[in-house]
Amino acid sequence: MKSIKLLVAALFAVMPTLAMAQDPGAGGMGVMGQVIFFAGFILIFYFLIWRPQSKRAKEHKALMAGLNKGDEVVTSGGMAGKITKVTDDFIVVEIADNVEVKVQKVAVAAALPKGTLKDI
Repeated sequence: MKSIKLLVAALFAVMPTLAMAQDPGAGGMGVMGQVIFFAGFILIFYFLIWRPQSKRAKEHKALMAGLNKGDEVVTSGGMAGKITKVTDDFIVVEIADNVEVKVQKVAVAAALPKGTLKDI
């Protein structure tokens, strides 16, 4: 993350210099400066928004694929429980003794370490 911040800072430091070197007589940026400025925005967008989001989506997809009977999970609504049944799109979560709730797999926010529910 530190290298990304250094890259962004370097881009912002170099952009005005390159823009003025293209056409020193004009008050604004030249064509090359605009291209570099636009490329800088694309890099910032990629490293600060798109890449982390795709990484989180990939991790969540792996979490959903790895759900098994007996796993302890927390849903996005905040319910914590133990998985008793797994199907393609849904899981059945036991949130109390003899209380089971059907939940979509995509609603699982996190998998908990075994034994976490006993400590609560």
